[in-house]
Amino acid sequence: MIFRRRYRFEFLNLYVIIITLPENIYTMIVTCVHIHVKPEDLKEFINVSTENHLASVKESGNLRFDFVQQADDPTRFMLYEAYISEEAAAAHKNTPHYLEWRDRVQNMMAEPRKGVKYNILRPDTI
Repeated sequence: MIFRRRYRFEFLNLYVIIITLPENIYTMIVTCVHIHVKPEDLKEFINVSTENHLASVKESGNLRFDFVQQADDPTRFMLYEAYISEEAAAAHKNTPHYLEWRDRVQNMMAEPRKGVKYNILRPDTI
């Protein structure tokens, strides 16, 4: 069982998340999803993706879910998704918020999105 606690320190405007994992889990799955959006859909894409981000970080198997925009080309984005296991990463793709995001942004993309999976070398523990 995974235990996840979130603490908010309002005076610092900071969240701290403490995750306790069973001793036999040492895998972290990271996928970087590269997305190119049509210029006319930028605002809506950011709104829809922000909704997806806010729901994704609440998933029990999620360790990190960053939504970033390329500095020199505002039509390019990356999602950095870190999950505790392949099962947790696969479960994300069956959540209502992901399915809604996928359907809503499909026609906003200038080209198909590309997800690249990575193996974590360091840190070697979560």
